[in-house]
Amino acid sequence: GSLNRRLFPCGFQELEEIRRSGMKNFRNIQVEESNLLSWQGLIVPDNPPYDKGAFRIEIIFPTEYPFKPPKITFKTKIYHPNIDEKGQVCLPVISAENWKPATKTDQVIQSLIALVNDPQPEHPLRADLAEEYSKDRKKFLKNAEEFTKKHGEKRPLD
Repeated sequence: GSLNRRLFPCGFQELEEIRRSGMKNFRNIQVEESNLLSWQGLIVPDNPPYDKGAFRIEIIFPTEYPFKPPKITFKTKIYHPNIDEKGQVCLPVISAENWKPATKTDQVIQSLIALVNDPQPEHPLRADLAEEYSKDRKKFLKNAEEFTKKHGEKRPLD
């Protein structure tokens, strides 16, 4: 590619590594050549109720990356106690106080996938869903599965 490597070598290299590693749970990664600081991709969870769909996310890298953490936003609606209606996610690894410049993007994505697969009701962004998850898991799973079927993206076939 004719991408200017000097412009953003560290992120671009990570992108290549992630593409090569063939992460099954993070697919269809798209990066605008004009803006290497913004990635989009599909999170493909393994665990019910989220295994009925896929979820588009956007990862925005600040110009100070890797000294400041990337931000992740869900573009696909998701019924999840740790992700709010605006698509913001509470992910400790990329919080300002926990962030370490050595943290690789694939680690961030892996921890995001782990969170989607396994909600953490003790750190909720949506208290109502956290309560439902904790008190009536069956109802939560039913609601989340229906929501995923309605709003989720199609999962890659392979």
